[in-house]
Amino acid sequence: QVQLVESGGGVVQPGGSVTLSCTSDSILDNFGLGWFRQVPGKEREGVSCISQTGDYTSYVDSVKGRFTISRDYRKNMVYLQMNNLRLQDTAVYYCATDRKAFTTMCRTNPKEYDDWGQGTQVMISA
Repeated sequence: QVQLVESGGGVVQPGGSVTLSCTSDSILDNFGLGWFRQVPGKEREGVSCISQTGDYTSYVDSVKGRFTISRDYRKNMVYLQMNNLRLQDTAVYYCATDRKAFTTMCRTNPKEYDDWGQGTQVMISA
């Protein structure tokens, strides 16, 4: 079991920026990694993912051009930089590992992910 810990959430004004971080006490190098979000009453949504190799990323259409996922192998971290935030970005954000992904690809279907963090709340509010 890989334990993941997210951080960086908070209250942000519309149009603002925040960077979420995720780390683990396990080495994340061999996993595809993803960020997801969920609001009450809705299914968890895939936001972005990054391949094991770090050179392939994918984003849900609603965040393209605003969010950037990255990973730092030395620090054993994955980040989600979120810019130009909108009210509809309000959610609990989770990071997760995909143990079965091809090394050069990633996927944003939450059903494909294995280990999950506890989430960090991001609230966009004026």
